Amino acid sequence: MKKSIVGVIALVALLLFAFKPGEEEKYPTLNLGSIMPLADHVMMNVDGKELSLNKVSKENGTLVIFSCNTCPFVIQWEDRYDDVSGIANRLKIGTVFINSNEAKRAGDDSYDMMQAHAEANFYKAPYVLDKNSEVANAFGAKTTPHVFLFDAQGKLVYKGSIDDNSKDITAVKEHYLKDALYALGNGKEIVKNQTDAKGCSIKRLAE
Repeated sequence: MKKSIVGVIALVALLLFAFKPGEEEKYPTLNLGSIMPLADHVMMNVDGKELSLNKVSKENGTLVIFSCNTCPFVIQWEDRYDDVSGIANRLKIGTVFINSNEAKRAGDDSYDMMQAHAEANFYKAPYVLDKNSEVANAFGAKTTPHVFLFDAQGKLVYKGSIDDNSKDITAVKEHYLKDALYALGNGKEIVKNQTDAKGCSIKRLAE
């Protein structure tokens, strides 16, 4: 009985945090083959230095993951962040995590909280603040997390989720992002280049 109650509470929490489809038309998500937008746009990293996506990019491409500090989906998937960023680095693909939750800057997603979160979770890749959700809007990013992988020419080659099981890393059957990274890094075709992004909605300011 206890397990059932806990399960119901967890489901309700996820639904409350989940992506709201109303933003789909206002900020359409980039199509595959699109060139990375705002590549020179400067954002503040948690180390106090300014970075652009072009500065993050490496020889074989760029991995962009929209994230945040408290979303249940991020927390579930976060045990894979170090792994995928490490794989990307070895394959000469730059990685950046972007926090676009502008509506929560006075709370859980403040710059100070981002710094604390990155330190507590041993982030090895940059974690930058997207002021006014400008980059998220340009990408049409919907959720935390939401993954966008670009090739060496800045062309979008994969978008969607990290894998098929946020809750349990040992139960993952399809490693969408890993497979895409290995394919891109080794000059091969990405077989599954688009999956559904699942997570909390990005908290934009009301307009």
